Amino acid sequence: MKIAVTGTPGTGKTTATELLRSRLDSRDSNEDDGSLADLEVVHLNRVLEDEALYTDVDADRESKIADLEAISEWLQGRESVVFESHLAHHFEADRVAVLRCRPAILEQRLHDRGESERKAHENAESEALDVILSEAVEEHGLESIYEIDTTDLDSEGVADELAAVALNEREPSAGEVNFMGYLT
Repeated sequence: MKIAVTGTPGTGKTTATELLRSRLDSRDSNEDDGSLADLEVVHLNRVLEDEALYTDVDADRESKIADLEAISEWLQGRESVVFESHLAHHFEADRVAVLRCRPAILEQRLHDRGESERKAHENAESEALDVILSEAVEEHGLESIYEIDTTDLDSEGVADELAAVALNEREPSAGEVNFMGYLT
């Protein structure tokens, strides 16, 4: 099982997958409850940094340009994995959880963690326009997408939703969240 967790920066991917990892680590691996105790959790942005899987640095955006082919090769052979990044939907996966957040809240979260006004606003607009959701649907099809609105959920709640996706306790969904009002 390969599960991609994606979404605009600030939607809660890293925090929720860390909580998911700790839940999986704490389960008894002998339980026969359909648990996914053997799932590896991978933070692709850390892999990009640690393995230098980028082609250049975009000084204007203050970010590295990911080498998607190199990351895809790095993921090869990992069959029981949850991987997260705002780029995760670009890679082969059985299920894709797309985390969403109300743009004004997202923008504030990004400000709080030190992002520039320009970068925070650009990401909020991207969220309002469903950019990552649209890319994920185009890449994987509606039947593999699990849209999760994280706006009013704490990190534990988001981890619960991800566990439901992993355990096939949730139906696929896409297009139920609408943040277009942010743009008016």
